[in-house]
Amino acid sequence: MGLRGIGLAANQVDLPLRLFVMNLASNPDEDEPHVFINPVISSPKGTEEREEGCLSFPDLYAPVKRPERVKVSAYNLRGEAFEGELDGLFARVVQHETDHLDGVLFIDRMSETSRLACREALEALTSQFEQRRG
Repeated sequence: MGLRGIGLAANQVDLPLRLFVMNLASNPDEDEPHVFINPVISSPKGTEEREEGCLSFPDLYAPVKRPERVKVSAYNLRGEAFEGELDGLFARVVQHETDHLDGVLFIDRMSETSRLACREALEALTSQFEQRRG
């Protein structure tokens, strides 16, 4: 089984754009893609800790605390502004992908305890990256 991401930020594939796409079903036959251009997150409410993963860190999953609800303002592919109040998985993915656009990774949001628990996996990923760089 290959990677089944539900969101991808432009800078993850080396595009110099402030945009991300997401499909909560991870399947274009079950859900349409949502496109966010120049997203801005505001009005965080509550806190929830849930497991997250990332296509940039294959096979690494860890709990991350994020606001339960947020407001997002962005543009769609037609250049139309939209905004909405989000919660649940939709809110989490929007926050995760917006973090990518801001240069923040989910491992940066992990607690020290979680980071220590994932230390070996992170070291292995770092080693693989260094070997590929030559």
